[in-house]
Amino acid sequence: QVQLVESGGGLVQAGGSLRLSCATSGRTASTYTMAWFRQPPGKERDFVAAIDWSGTYSNYADSVKGRFTISRDSGKNTVYLQMNSLKPEDTAIYYCAASGYSNPSDSQGAYVFWGQGTQVTVSS
Repeated sequence: QVQLVESGGGLVQAGGSLRLSCATSGRTASTYTMAWFRQPPGKERDFVAAIDWSGTYSNYADSVKGRFTISRDSGKNTVYLQMNSLKPEDTAIYYCAASGYSNPSDSQGAYVFWGQGTQVTVSS
C-alpha cells in the first residue's frame, strides 16, 4: 500500500510559478513510477507528467512541455512538479498517482494509488 499526500497548490497570477509536492509513504514507494494528473473545472482528469522510479525517464503532456518539470527525491520520498509560465487554462485540481509499471505511462489505468488532490488556480 502506498499513501500519497499532495501540497503546494494555491492562487497565482498568469506567468507565475508554483511547485507541487507529493509525499509518499509505504515500504516500496520509492520503486513506483509516479505521475501528476489534473482535472479542470467541469472537465475530465488528464495526464500532466510522469517519471520512472529511477528519475531517469519522464513523460509530459504536450500542453505543459517546456513549462513544467517533474522530479523526485527518493531520499525524501517526495515527487515534485515545478510549474512555470502558468496560464489560466492550467487551473485545475492536481493529483499525484503511483504505478507499479516501469514506464512513465500517460494512462490513468496504469496508476493504482492516488492522492486527494491540491487546487491550483491561475488568474488572468
